[in-house]
Amino acid sequence: MLRGALTGGQRRSATVASLGMAQTLAWASSYYLPAMLATAMARDLGISTPTVFLGFSLALVVSALLGPLAGQLIDRHGGQPVLAANSFVFAAGLAGLAFAQGPVGMFVAWAILGVAMAAGLYEAAFATLVHLYGKNARSAITGITLLAGFASTVGWPLTAWLELEWGWRTACMVWATLHLVLALPLNLLLPRAALPGAHAEPTAPTATPKAAEDSPSASSTRTAVLLAVLFAITWFISTAMAAHLPRLLQVHGVPLATALLFAGLVGPAQVAGRLLEYGLLRNIHPLVSARVAGGMHTLGAVVFMLAGVPAGALFTVLHGAGNGVLTIAKGTLPLVLFGVKDYGARQGLLMVPARFAQALSPWLFGLAIDRFGAGALWFSAALGGLGLVALLLLRGPPGPDRGH
Repeated sequence: MLRGALTGGQRRSATVASLGMAQTLAWASSYYLPAMLATAMARDLGISTPTVFLGFSLALVVSALLGPLAGQLIDRHGGQPVLAANSFVFAAGLAGLAFAQGPVGMFVAWAILGVAMAAGLYEAAFATLVHLYGKNARSAITGITLLAGFASTVGWPLTAWLELEWGWRTACMVWATLHLVLALPLNLLLPRAALPGAHAEPTAPTATPKAAEDSPSASSTRTAVLLAVLFAITWFISTAMAAHLPRLLQVHGVPLATALLFAGLVGPAQVAGRLLEYGLLRNIHPLVSARVAGGMHTLGAVVFMLAGVPAGALFTVLHGAGNGVLTIAKGTLPLVLFGVKDYGARQGLLMVPARFAQALSPWLFGLAIDRFGAGALWFSAALGGLGLVALLLLRGPPGPDRGH
C-alpha cells in the first residue's frame, strides 16, 4: 500500500536508502571486523593475530571465487531474493565466529563469511541497482556508496565498545542478530522486478569509430583486462592504506598523534569525493571523473615524499577523495563500457583479481614497509600511476551518453 502511494522518485530514494543502510551493516560486520577483534580473538583461541587475519584473507579468496556466481544469480533472479537470503549467510558466519573454539572453527566461519561477502558487498549491490535501473543506475550507485562510506565510522567504535563491555564473541553475535532483524527487512524492502523499460537501451559493448577495425571480442577483452587491472590496483592500494596508513605516516616522520589525525581524514575525504561525484561530476562521463580520481593517490604520495611531514594531510585527503570516486567507478565503468546485459556476472569476474590483490595487500605492503621504510610509498605511487595508465587506455563510448 505504502509502496504504491510513493512516486517513482520516492521509491528510488527508498531503495537507495534501504540498500545503503544494509551495505553499511554488511561492510561494518565483515571487512571492518578483524581490525577491532583480531587481537582478542587470537588471545582467546590460542593462536597468533596474523592467523586471524589469515582467516580474513581466506574470506576474501572465497569471495573472489564465488563473486561471478553471485553476479549470475542476481542477473537471473534480481537482487532482492539474493541479498535477502544472504542475510542468513552473514548471520551464520558471524555466529560461527562467536562459537569457534579453535583455528579450524574460526577458518570455517571466515569461509562462510566469504560466501556472504561474495553476494553481499558492493558488487552485489551495484548489480542489484543495474538490474533495477539499467544505465540510469549511476546516481543510485553513488547514493549507496555515500551511505556505506560511514561503515568504518559506525562499525569500528560499535565493535570496539561491544568487545570492551561484553567480549568479542558477544560482539559477533550482536552483528549476526542485526543481519536478521535489520539487514533482512531492509533487503526485503527492495523491489523484486526491474523497472519498466530499464533495459531498453542497447546492451552490447560499444566500440569507438577508432576501434572499428577491431573485432568486438578483441575490443571487449581489451576493455575487460584494463578494467580488471584498474580494479586490482585500486583495491590493493585501498586495502594497503587501510591496514598500514598510520604506520606509513610514522616512518615518514609524522608523530603518532598527528599520524592518527591525518589518517582520520581519509573517511571524510572519501565521502567528500563521492559527494563531488554525485553533484558536480554527475554530468561528466564516468571515465573522465575516474581518470581525475585515478591520479590522486600518486599525486599526493609524490608531494608528500618530496615535501615531507607538512604534506601528510594533503596526501591522506587526496588518497581518500580519489578512492571514494574510484569506488563508484567500479560500478559505473562496466555499465557504460559494456551495458546492462550480464552486468552481475561480468562484475563478479572483473573483481576476481581485485579480491586476490586485496587478500595479499596487507601482507605485501607490510613487507615493503619493513624492507624499504618510507620508500614503500614509492611502490603504491607507481601502482597508482599504472592504474591511471589503464584508465587512459580505456576507450569510452562515442555517443553523448553520460552513464546516469
